[in-house]
Amino acid sequence: MSTVRIALANLPFPATPDESVTLAEGAIHQASTLGAAIICFPECFVPGYRAPGKQVLPPDAAFLERAWAAAAAAAARGRITVVLGTERVEGDRLLVSALVINRDGTNGGFQDKVQLDPSEESLYSAGSGRRLFEAGPLKFGIVICHEGWRYPETVRWAARQGAHVVFHPGFHEAEPGGYRPSTFADPANSFHEKAALCRAAENTCWFATVNYASPGSPTTSAVVRPDGTLLSYQPYGKAGLLTADIDLSQATGLLARRLRPL
Repeated sequence: MSTVRIALANLPFPATPDESVTLAEGAIHQASTLGAAIICFPECFVPGYRAPGKQVLPPDAAFLERAWAAAAAAAARGRITVVLGTERVEGDRLLVSALVINRDGTNGGFQDKVQLDPSEESLYSAGSGRRLFEAGPLKFGIVICHEGWRYPETVRWAARQGAHVVFHPGFHEAEPGGYRPSTFADPANSFHEKAALCRAAENTCWFATVNYASPGSPTTSAVVRPDGTLLSYQPYGKAGLLTADIDLSQATGLLARRLRPL
């Protein structure tokens, strides 16, 4: 049995871009001290997701380079792989992305968000292509927020390529009058957390979803087993790291590989 400890950074929305870097560095250090091999952050944690009502400064490629370098230095100090939710500037395009930083601090590559929510199309551009990443014995994919909830094929691609776990950085805050859950996948809640259970079960892989910590959050960070049952979740709205030990041998990808075109 090969067991890997993962960490999900269920952190508050950063007040400033600089705070996003400070919070990320602290979480990377803490995850390392807890024995995690890899840590994943929410969607666009650096500099903060550009949601309505959020005061995020205009895109700044120079700031992003400095932020990524700071996170890379923290990863190297802690000997831990990092999946950093971020944005990146490509010419005149702004992409939602996740930067993978290897445990030695080197750049492991980006996974851009391919499927945008309609509300994002005035802010961000869609990326293209999918990648499989590795951290020691762990193989993993990344799907970002909307594309993981609503597009099962994004998770299936990674599982078919041999991913043991698919990380799902997201942003999901309370809306006025919205349901405020206290237990994961409450039947009275929206479909989102049920979708997390489905993504794992339909592909026989681990699924790790990570959200910001915020009052009344309708979803929270959680780890789902390859049979679709819940392993653990972070209390709603509570800031901190959720760690979990996952058995890689349970992620067979069997159901993902059996899919045939209709």
